[in-house]
Amino acid sequence: MRWFLILWALPMGIFWGWFYLSLNNVNFGYVLMTRDFHDLFFELYGNMLGVDPATIPPLVARACVLDSLLLLAIWAFRRRQTLLARGRVLRDRYFGAASSPRA
Repeated sequence: MRWFLILWALPMGIFWGWFYLSLNNVNFGYVLMTRDFHDLFFELYGNMLGVDPATIPPLVARACVLDSLLLLAIWAFRRRQTLLARGRVLRDRYFGAASSPRA
């Protein structure tokens, strides 16, 4: 699961890092990081998809949020026993043992 999360986070970080640096024209001397390339990239991509180039970044952001929620759900499902035990400990600590069900 650790490698799965790393392989998910690495491309996300690279893409959003490039996006914000090129959007603000922080190019460090690289043509791929310029605002002109940024605009050209989204214009070409928008033409290929047949959508307005300005709508692509919000669509990508929504897809990233959905992917993140799906990965979080998978992670929580795999760790559900540990998370439930931690939840019981926190419930007993903050709400007292009286609120816990009696067996």
